[in-house]
Amino acid sequence: MAKKAFSYLCIVFLGFVLALNYQLFVFPNQFAPSGINGICTIIQHVFGVSVGSLSLLINIPLALVCFLLDNKTNALRSLTYSIAFSVFLALMENLDMSKFAYSSTVSTFVGPAVAGLISGACGYVMHSLNGHLGGTEFVAILIHRKKPSFNFFSVIFALNVAVAAISYFVYDYQIEPVLMCILYCYFSSEVRGSMDRKYKSAVRCEIITEDPEELCAAVIHKLHHSATIFPAKGAFTGKEKSVIVCIVNPSQVTELTRLVTQFPGSFVALSQVSNVIGNFKRLDSHGNRPVEVYD
Repeated sequence: MAKKAFSYLCIVFLGFVLALNYQLFVFPNQFAPSGINGICTIIQHVFGVSVGSLSLLINIPLALVCFLLDNKTNALRSLTYSIAFSVFLALMENLDMSKFAYSSTVSTFVGPAVAGLISGACGYVMHSLNGHLGGTEFVAILIHRKKPSFNFFSVIFALNVAVAAISYFVYDYQIEPVLMCILYCYFSSEVRGSMDRKYKSAVRCEIITEDPEELCAAVIHKLHHSATIFPAKGAFTGKEKSVIVCIVNPSQVTELTRLVTQFPGSFVALSQVSNVIGNFKRLDSHGNRPVEVYD
């Protein structure tokens, strides 16, 4: 229960960070970011309607549809973020943040670049918490559900291109806001993708040994990962051996190497794994699996 409450607290904090991101880097630089919020920013620029109000008005029905048709946990967490983002954005509108906002005529691309970096990092954290940043991602989920052949990220890309194109006509037929939108999208997707690759990557270890039980015990208690043992036979010597297969974090390779060297005659082959799906759970200090908490 505490883990679940902490995850929702993190989601609320992400709403605060992205609302601050808009106030400091998006609005002062007069450009539309990606997705539904980009459209809301354009509407605010033309009609003066608050981005927070528009975002909430759009995301609530989208979240409800996703709740009914797709993943309920995902929809609830995404809706929590949308409400937090809108509330914090509304509160910040009454504060004078001009002293902290970045708006420069010398380097107008720094604002959207920084905004994209923050958005991408928050997007990755939100995804790791089993949620979305609402808006475009809700639309992409619903389209993908109706048309599974449509790539999820292709739908998001198409919507972002539409926002960039509309920016040209809204911001006095200038190409700069379009380029700023593209720059924001690039940094956001690049940071999110690189973080996803970094933190989902792992190392597959195949250990050939004559001491499988002792070595497995060391892996479990020192690295807090389990392993699978296969019987094997040496092709040259004909000796009975075992193959231990385990997946560890990249930072644990040095420690694993140190463990293997403690067992003479053992050696390990390592290979990079881009992602691990399924039963990949860290064990606690007692070798037990953690209890998962779901919404």
